[in-house]
Amino acid sequence: MTEKYQADHAIPRWLHFVLAADRAGSAAYVGAGFFFAPVLAIASPWPALTTVLWIVIALAGLWLGLLGIAMATGLAIVLRSNTEIPEDYWRSIIDYPTGRGNRPASV
Repeated sequence: MTEKYQADHAIPRWLHFVLAADRAGSAAYVGAGFFFAPVLAIASPWPALTTVLWIVIALAGLWLGLLGIAMATGLAIVLRSNTEIPEDYWRSIIDYPTGRGNRPASV
């Protein structure tokens, strides 16, 4: 019980949000790349529209960079407190099934 309390106490509350937002944001950024490539090609005759699209891409990249810095800071705080992040914490971010013995989706 004490170890669980120490692990929960050493992990900043905001780290869960940052890790989840970074995961979702990275997936969206990669997915949006497939969308933005043809849109930029179509918008190339209009420099103002192309500039706006590049600004949107840059701001999204900046946001992911700031999330990366926050993630590194939060994980460094946990590392300095000499605690281990429990597996349940990671599973809550990655959305793995919690039960053991679950069959793979392809079976």
